[in-house]
Amino acid sequence: MAFVKRFDHVGITVADLDTATAFFVGLGLQVEGTGSVEGEFIETVCGIPGAHSQIVMLRSPDGYRLELATFVSPDHVPGSPAAMANELGIRNVSFEVEDLQAAVDAVAADGYGLVGGIGEYQGAVLMAYVRGPEGIVVSLFEQQAS
Repeated sequence: MAFVKRFDHVGITVADLDTATAFFVGLGLQVEGTGSVEGEFIETVCGIPGAHSQIVMLRSPDGYRLELATFVSPDHVPGSPAAMANELGIRNVSFEVEDLQAAVDAVAADGYGLVGGIGEYQGAVLMAYVRGPEGIVVSLFEQQAS
């Protein structure tokens, strides 16, 4: 039996919601909505008594959603901001871009650098990992004309 009806979103917890939101908006996502969640619902779902979270829901041009959340209470627990691709857990969020070099240059102008370099796969794809705010690894790729 299949339980999943559709993909809804990926959620990322951050300490600085404004900075993370600005980063993804700069890449071309749009803010779909914002909100605050506290009380029995979030305490039950997250299993964290006293939880209070601020949320920004972003939407990509093709309709996929990315949720950024920060905890007002309790204090957030630091993750591994220098995590590499071989560490367990969600390691990157990936977006196709029109012009990879221009996208890399734009995030670099805001102080975000490459994890490694720009790679080319079989003449079909250019890809780079960018380390965004709070260590979030963002995979940017450009399809090459065939």
